[in-house]
Amino acid sequence: MKVVLLAGGLGTRMREETGFRPKPMVEIGGKPALWHLMKLYAKYGHTEFIICAGYKGEQIKNYFFNYHALNFDFTVDLGRPNSAIFHGSHDESEWRVTVVDTGRDTPTGGRVKAIENHVNKEPFMCSYGDSIAPVNLDALLKAHEGASNVATVTTTKPRSRFGVVRVGADGQVIGFQEKPISQDLVSIGHFVFEPEIFNYLEEDSVLEEAPLKRLVDAGELGSYEHAGFWQPMDTAHEFHSLNLHHDARTGPWDPNTSD
Repeated sequence: MKVVLLAGGLGTRMREETGFRPKPMVEIGGKPALWHLMKLYAKYGHTEFIICAGYKGEQIKNYFFNYHALNFDFTVDLGRPNSAIFHGSHDESEWRVTVVDTGRDTPTGGRVKAIENHVNKEPFMCSYGDSIAPVNLDALLKAHEGASNVATVTTTKPRSRFGVVRVGADGQVIGFQEKPISQDLVSIGHFVFEPEIFNYLEEDSVLEEAPLKRLVDAGELGSYEHAGFWQPMDTAHEFHSLNLHHDARTGPWDPNTSD
C-alpha cells in the first residue's frame, strides 16, 4: 500500500530549526524526522512513498535524489560523474520515493488532493511528516478494513504538558499529579484512506476541518487507538526531547518496536 507523507508546512513555531529547512527534515540523531517515519512504514512492508513537499521542498528532493552520496563514502572520476562507486549498502534499497511539489502555502487537504493521480484509485496510508509514534500499522489497517469506512484516523490519549494541582472545595491544595495522561483522544495524523477521500477534498481544503467533518456527518470516519508513545515536533523543547531520547538510546519510536 502506498504511503502519502505531508511534508510541506512552514513550521512557524520552530523557526530556529525551520528557518532554513522544512520541519520534516529537522534531524533526530543525525537523520531527518521524515526518515524515521519512513522506517516505521518500511518495518511493516510499506516502502512506496509519495512525499507532498512545499516549503523549501527542494531540500527534500535533493536528499532523496542524492541519497547514496549523502549517506555513503564514494569514489568518482570527476571527468565522468556517472562513474561514481558507492562504498556500503543500506536497508532502504527497496524504497520507491516520489516527491511532489504541492505548493508552498497549500493546506493539508489540498496537498493530498494534489497527489490524486499518484495513488491510482487505490487505498493508501497518509501521515504528517513531523511527529513520531510507533503505531502498529498492521492493527491500524485491520481496524480500517473491518469497519469499511472511507477513512480511519489514529488517535491517542496524550500526556499533559503541565502538572495538575488538585484543590478541595475549601480552596486548599490536596495534591499534585505530574503531567497526567488525558482521558480525551486526539488525532496523531496517521490515516488510512479509500480513494473516495478525494470526493471530500478541494484544492484549498484543510484536511482536519471540512473534509473530516463531512466524513463524520456521512458516517464514514473510523478510528484506531494507539496506546503507546507519541511525540509531535511542534516546539524546540519537543525537538530537543526527541534527540535526548535518541542519544540515550531510549527512543520509543524505534522502528523495531510498536504498540
